[in-house]
Amino acid sequence: MRMKLVKPILTIGLAFLLSGCIAHPAQKNDGVISVNTEVSAFQASYHYSLGVLLLLDEKSGEAVSEFETALRYDPKSTSLVAELAVLYNEKGEIKKSIELLDNALVNHPRDAELHFLLAGAYINLKDFKNAIAEYRKVIELDPKNVTAYLYLGTLYADQKNYDQSMETFRKVISLDPDDPMGYYYLAKILVELKRYGEAETALKKSLAIKPSFEPTVIDLGFLYQKQKKNALAIDLYRNFITLYPATIKVRIRMGDILLKEKRFDEADRELKAILIQNPVNQELLLTIGVMYLEADRLGQAIALFSNYLKTHPEDQKVRFFLASAYEERKLSGHALDAFKMIPPDSEFYINAQIHVGTILKKEKKIDEAIKTLILAISQKRQPGDYLYILLATLYEDNKNISESEKVLKEGLSVSPKSLDILYSLGVLYEKTDRFEEGIRQMKLILELDPDHADSLNFIGYSYAERGIHLREAEEMIKKALTLKPGNAYIIDSLGWVYFKQNKMDQAIKYLKEATSLMPDDAAITEHLGDVYVQTGRFREALDIYKRSLQLNPDKETLQKKISDLLKKNNP
Repeated sequence: MRMKLVKPILTIGLAFLLSGCIAHPAQKNDGVISVNTEVSAFQASYHYSLGVLLLLDEKSGEAVSEFETALRYDPKSTSLVAELAVLYNEKGEIKKSIELLDNALVNHPRDAELHFLLAGAYINLKDFKNAIAEYRKVIELDPKNVTAYLYLGTLYADQKNYDQSMETFRKVISLDPDDPMGYYYLAKILVELKRYGEAETALKKSLAIKPSFEPTVIDLGFLYQKQKKNALAIDLYRNFITLYPATIKVRIRMGDILLKEKRFDEADRELKAILIQNPVNQELLLTIGVMYLEADRLGQAIALFSNYLKTHPEDQKVRFFLASAYEERKLSGHALDAFKMIPPDSEFYINAQIHVGTILKKEKKIDEAIKTLILAISQKRQPGDYLYILLATLYEDNKNISESEKVLKEGLSVSPKSLDILYSLGVLYEKTDRFEEGIRQMKLILELDPDHADSLNFIGYSYAERGIHLREAEEMIKKALTLKPGNAYIIDSLGWVYFKQNKMDQAIKYLKEATSLMPDDAAITEHLGDVYVQTGRFREALDIYKRSLQLNPDKETLQKKISDLLKKNNP
């Protein structure tokens, strides 16, 4: 569970206290700098002031240089160290910040603020162990530092150390019962532990302390939704919106619930109110547009995205979503036009071309799709794995197996460790009766990723189909199922390996489960029919085979199985 806590930002003031023991710099005598305390203090203050002015002018790089100079004149100033460490962090120079703080702590080991900043730097490096140690040091030095407790509690939660996390947040509550944050973060842990009643109580206490705190309202509403208490969530949101009509996030949550409940007129009122307040906020518009897409309100999504693009035609992210809405609505011509407008320098170009290729494939325009993808690959140094995979599939559809294999190998030359391309190549080998090469390909994937469920299932099913290495096949498929529980294809493989082991009860159990999960898959359905035949349940087998034939009417072997069963039952 990731818990976010907004980091406090040190505000750089226009003055700071220079340390009382300023010494050493700034007169030259035969090239040697001699001590002059007054000059040192003046120079430190001067360069610091320059740095502040540069920051106000948004010239952070030059500002850092001035602060560094100020620190050289006043090396014992912990205030300067703190300011400079914050700036290093903001610039992404995390290790430099840590080195600066570590050096300062040698002389000031009991400075709680420096330990606090050091903890934040370690978080940025994802060194959570050291971050926890530093926050604990802060608390040791400053036992009433509520912010340090809050950060420490979130770190424990991220490490799934929920007991210590709750203990830490309860300490916040005991230190400051009027701080809503202790109750708020404690509730997050309780939700994670599914202790919903206690979580609700904590959130209500947080809200009672600070009724305007939007995150508490959202989390309490989400908790109601988890418990299928949508009416309570809607009432909560409505009351908050009445008190704070400028709220955005709560209106979005309200609109989302109303859309899911198909209360479209009410949802539209909430969402339009947001857009009136924020007509050009791209992320907000995308959020609402995606909500419309998820609620199958495609016309509204299209209108929303289209209107925005009239004034922001350069926004390729919104154009991509518009094209996706057209595609969902099966307006393939409009979708193709919109996807094709996305230029090669856009981050959405590759995905747009994949959609173009997929639409053309569905329309049986295979040659045009191939040309599109070849061009897309030529436009990018790193075209992305799926462009190669889709192009290979198109060649395969055109019965051009050699070109399909060539494309996948070209993809591997660009991404040698692409598991997706390696897997696609293994499947192609299997389809073209190169069993050993296919197995070798899958084993290569498992060397790179021993938990690649699809490769485990591929090998296990391939062995079962041939009646070889059945014990190994069973173990591989079982492992795949633990990695992808509930996957119908893997469950089918397990049923099939039991069938090959003549364990018919287990075979029927798993094949019936797979069929219920994927009732429209002809191969899975046929497998269940085969087991019924083997166990003498001919009438059930015939019904299953007929259902499978409806799903795959051109399969001659299935037609023969039905014919043989009819002869057997009608001699």
